[in-house]
Amino acid sequence: MKVYMPGRILERHVGGNTTYSQALAGGLRARGWTVSAMPFSTSASLTMVKESLFALGRRNDALLHYTADTGPLVTSRTPTVVTVHGIASRWISTARTPRQETVWRRRVARAICLSDAVITVSRSSADDVASVFGLRPDEVEVIHHGIDPTYRIATEEDASVGAVDGLVPRDFLLYLGNIEPRKNLDALLDAHARLRARDDNAPILVLAGKPAWNYDETLKKIEAAGPAVRWLGFVSPEEKLWLLRNCSLFLFPSLYEGFGFPVLEALACGSPVLCSSNGSLAEVAGPALRLSGTGVDDIEDGLIRALGDTAALRACGQAGPAWARAFTWDTSIDAHQAVYRRVLS
Repeated sequence: MKVYMPGRILERHVGGNTTYSQALAGGLRARGWTVSAMPFSTSASLTMVKESLFALGRRNDALLHYTADTGPLVTSRTPTVVTVHGIASRWISTARTPRQETVWRRRVARAICLSDAVITVSRSSADDVASVFGLRPDEVEVIHHGIDPTYRIATEEDASVGAVDGLVPRDFLLYLGNIEPRKNLDALLDAHARLRARDDNAPILVLAGKPAWNYDETLKKIEAAGPAVRWLGFVSPEEKLWLLRNCSLFLFPSLYEGFGFPVLEALACGSPVLCSSNGSLAEVAGPALRLSGTGVDDIEDGLIRALGDTAALRACGQAGPAWARAFTWDTSIDAHQAVYRRVLS
């Protein structure tokens, strides 16, 4: 059997959607499936046209899996599956501009209409997809992501692999993920500035990740923050792993998450986590310490409370690896195969 996935996701790293697509593709190949990329372009509009034209081709013993919300604009002649990761705009207004949101919703609605199966990545996302796009709950298949077993507590042999020498101190707070409004980094920066104003010995804040969209104001705020904040940009897998293993506290004050890879990855590495409970994080973040809200006051209070409670930090770090191990790619890929076989039959 053959599966085609969007090349715009599979062959470029655009965050969690790429992590998902590449892990799924690797697992399917290991099980004997052939996985190939659909054509794409550097232009979003041209990519949309190319994917739609690709859907017009008839392919035996194959299916198309659009792994990142949007799909073809025309009826496919090959069985089609779409994964919709979540709908932040059901709860918040900062994820996209009104024009971006209108275009996105029309594209997702079209993809759902033209697909033979709809997958999402958490129960909260399934509720959102069903509510916004008028589906019955049983029409949305919930398949959790897995966590790569690479994310684990460091041994002596790999303790220094990927070390970000000279760029971060021994004691640091970490945010890792895309730079975009939904991640609530402006509020995090303000809360951290207040923390440092209270105590100039408080840990610095390290940010790692690439600009995704609508990031201009956040980047200006990062640049103006001074030496207490260090932005590393996009980091290598080895550097990412080192940062997750060595941070004093992993921070994720997101306004909405469809799944929340970085939180589980940090927990798997044995690091304490302080995060919001929005979207899927209520069900995925397990033993993580929780913010009471996502405003500047809430994040500041959460930081003061967490950093002042070494017992809670230790308990979170100890419970995290076992919780994260419950999310495996083997389970996820088996569930995807079941959907594929049902569609192909």
